[in-house]
Amino acid sequence: MLTGVQVVLIGGDARQLEIIRQLAELDASVTIVGFDQLQNSFHGVVRSGLNDSLFETTDALILPAVGTDDRGIINAIFTSEELKLTEKQVALLPKSSCVYTGMAKPYLRELCAKHQIKLVELFDRDDVAIYNSIPTAEGALMMAIQNTDITIHGSQCVVLGLGRTGLTMARSLQALGAKVKMGVRRSEHFARAFELGFEPFYIKDLAAQVANIDLLFNTIPTMIVTAQIIANIPNRAVIIDLASSPGGTDFRFAEKRGVKALLAPGLPGIVAPKTAGRIMAGILNQLITEQVQERGNQA
Repeated sequence: MLTGVQVVLIGGDARQLEIIRQLAELDASVTIVGFDQLQNSFHGVVRSGLNDSLFETTDALILPAVGTDDRGIINAIFTSEELKLTEKQVALLPKSSCVYTGMAKPYLRELCAKHQIKLVELFDRDDVAIYNSIPTAEGALMMAIQNTDITIHGSQCVVLGLGRTGLTMARSLQALGAKVKMGVRRSEHFARAFELGFEPFYIKDLAAQVANIDLLFNTIPTMIVTAQIIANIPNRAVIIDLASSPGGTDFRFAEKRGVKALLAPGLPGIVAPKTAGRIMAGILNQLITEQVQERGNQA
C-alpha cells in the first residue's frame, strides 16, 4: 500500500489512466494535471492545474513516456493547455522525492541533476522493456498484416537485433510460421539465435541477406538500413522500424525507391494502452514502495 504517499501525475496518454487507477487503489494521494478533457472520474483523485505549490510536498512526480521535449513541454492528450515543467518547479521538489518517466531528454535530465532530484527512466529497465516487447511485437505483426498481401506464415523475414524487442519479435514471427533470419553483431548472439532455431547472420553481411525478403523488422536505434541496403531489397518488401525515433532506416531513400518503410515507435501505448499502463503501474508501485522504505530507513 502507498498510504500517505503524495503522487503528482502530469500529462500523458491512455496509459496514464491505468497508472492513476492503480495508484489510487493502493491508497496513494494522487493529484493529476492535464486531464480536464477526460470524462472518466477516479474516486479519491484530485484534478489540478499546473501550480508551483504542487511540487513542494510531492513524493513522486510521474511524467509521460517521454518526460518532456527539449523545451520542457509535457505531452498531454487530455487537455488543450500547454504544460511546461520549469526549473523553478523542479527546484521546489523535496530532495527525497523522485521523478519517474519512460525516457528523459537532456532538458529533464539536466534539471534533475542540477537540483539533485532522483530521476528514474522506466524504459531503461530490462523488466519494463521485456514486458513492453509483447505489445510491440503484436503491433508490428498488425502493421505487417495491414501492409502486405501475403500471410506471415511462409514469409521471408529479417529481424535486426537480438535484444529484448528483437527476440520477442523473432519468436512471434516464428510461431506464425515465418522463416526468420536474425541480424546480430556479437558471436554470442549468433550462437543464441542459432540455438533458438533462427537463421543468424552478422550485420556486416546485411546487404547480401535482404535480396529476397518480404518483411524487415529493425530494432537497432542507429542508421543501419541504409540506402545501400534498401537498394538490394525487393520493391514488394515492407520495412517496419521499431527503434526509437528517428529509427534506423533511410526513409527518404526507401520512399524514392518505392519500398514501403514505416517508423513505429511507442507501439505499446498505441495498440495496447491498458496493458502498457498496467506494466508501468506495477513497476511504479514497486519503485515508489522502495523509495518510501529507503526514506524511512534514512530517517
